[in-house]
Amino acid sequence: MNASAPIADLGPLNRAREQRAWYFTDWAASAFQTTVAGVLFAPYLISVAENAVGEHGRLHVLGLSIAPGSLPSYVITFSTLLSALIFPIVGALADRTARKPDLLVGFSWLGAVAAGLLFFMSGENWLFGSIAFMVANLAGGAAIVVSDSILPLISTEDERDRTSSVGWAYGYAGGGLLLAVNFAVVTFHDALGLDKELAVRLSLLSAAVWWAGFMVIPWRGIRRHQPVAVEQVAGGLFSRSFGQLGATLKDLRNYPVAMTFLVAYLFFNDGIQTVIASASTFGIEELDFEEGAVLGIYLLVQFVAMFGAIGFGRAAGRFGAKKVILAGIVGWMGIVTVALVVPAGQLIPFLVLGVAIGVVLGGTQALARSYFSLFIPRGKEAEYFSLYHAMDRGTSWFGTLTFGIVYQLTDSYRPAIFALVAFFVLGGLLLLRVDTARGIREAGNVQPAVI
Repeated sequence: MNASAPIADLGPLNRAREQRAWYFTDWAASAFQTTVAGVLFAPYLISVAENAVGEHGRLHVLGLSIAPGSLPSYVITFSTLLSALIFPIVGALADRTARKPDLLVGFSWLGAVAAGLLFFMSGENWLFGSIAFMVANLAGGAAIVVSDSILPLISTEDERDRTSSVGWAYGYAGGGLLLAVNFAVVTFHDALGLDKELAVRLSLLSAAVWWAGFMVIPWRGIRRHQPVAVEQVAGGLFSRSFGQLGATLKDLRNYPVAMTFLVAYLFFNDGIQTVIASASTFGIEELDFEEGAVLGIYLLVQFVAMFGAIGFGRAAGRFGAKKVILAGIVGWMGIVTVALVVPAGQLIPFLVLGVAIGVVLGGTQALARSYFSLFIPRGKEAEYFSLYHAMDRGTSWFGTLTFGIVYQLTDSYRPAIFALVAFFVLGGLLLLRVDTARGIREAGNVQPAVI
């Protein structure tokens, strides 16, 4: 045997195996994002709240008078405010341990249990449902922080856009598949011997079971990567996590490009998240469609978004992620403008609007994730992605709060959704200021072939 013979590089094979397991994180979690957060929770919560106070009554919470139609926006707002406090600590903890897959599945299962409790939201117990949703949303967001921090560990800089985009495509495929089943259950509930409320509650429960079950795949398939280049802070794991958080926040000033992108992301992603969270409410309450029809449109969005994510990933390989993200932001501006005038009760215009959302939805979010990963110094993946998701969920209350306030002032969801155009304009202008090459150099990463 020739001792000098080269040893095969198993790195690409090992990364590909981990990437395939990691894709199922999006596949699993998207069940909650589509069936629960995206379609059924908001209108069902409104109906439960209206059972308690009447259609034109007001809920009274901590001295505030809230219209039932605004309640989902305020629930999401409060949840995301809590996220801003929790996510950075989750990120700091994850960067100091090799057990990221264990943290990932732990947060996911906690979220799935809370989501499963939504099955018991009925009658007038809107407060119980609101709390269960907030716990599920917070735990799901913490799981996503950990999941995204794994992306730089299982892919090289040149693989990031493709890996992130395929992950998003898996998410839309998995979420869309379950949504198709729930579409049939809600639409044909009479034929199944179910009343409409029970059909909705069973659909909410199915998302929790799906989420918990499929998370076993990434838990078993992703290696435990040892942490590298972490801050040397005294104390136990949790005290070191708080110490690293402070050190990273202080050190962030050394990465101004990463900071500029985070601020840009705060604005344009707030707009995206608010459109997603409010789409079903807009379709049911403003355009007068039944839940079954909105489920069908949402299913179409999932199908189109799966291919949109892959298409955006390929476009990024040719033109660079930044240019493609900017094109997606322009698309979002057009969508919220059209929503201002789309006619009520007419299916074809609503279908066209759904297709447009699907094209830009997955692509902009998938590329934002991989683009930001280029600006993260090694060893701080989870900490920086926690800041990223603080802009994603932890501070997206700007969008939902704007939506809720405009609705409360105008009693119409049309100006409420159009008001989000300001978030896309500001986000796009800030993104234009991001110097990609400089940000990669500052982080000490390898520049991809196309930026």
